[in-house]
Amino acid sequence: MEEKLSILLVEDNVLNQRIVTFSLKKYKHDVTIANNGLEAIDKFREGKYDVVLMDIMMPVMDGLEATVKIRELENEMKVDSRTPIIALTANTMDNDREKCISYGMDDFMAKPFDIEKLNQIFQELEIVK
Repeated sequence: MEEKLSILLVEDNVLNQRIVTFSLKKYKHDVTIANNGLEAIDKFREGKYDVVLMDIMMPVMDGLEATVKIRELENEMKVDSRTPIIALTANTMDNDREKCISYGMDDFMAKPFDIEKLNQIFQELEIVK
């Protein structure tokens, strides 16, 4: 993967933030961190991101509610194309994936974080060519 991306990482766990950021920086991506869903909405409103990596279970506002709010923001802003949102979660039951998609997410990745799997998702969603 050669294309540099602007990524919003929404994750409340500092260790997970470091692991994901370290992996993404190897590919020269710009990573902005939000510690919960509410921060994610504020940062999304302020900036332009190629993709959002969204934890599901967080304090203040969870990833599902934040995704719904981001999709509402995109509708209000009348964006040409919506920003892909990929769930990062320890919940790996079959219905968890479907639930994430039903809330407006584009894909689902189980923790622990795997950069190769994420790169594959980026290609499938055509975030990178």
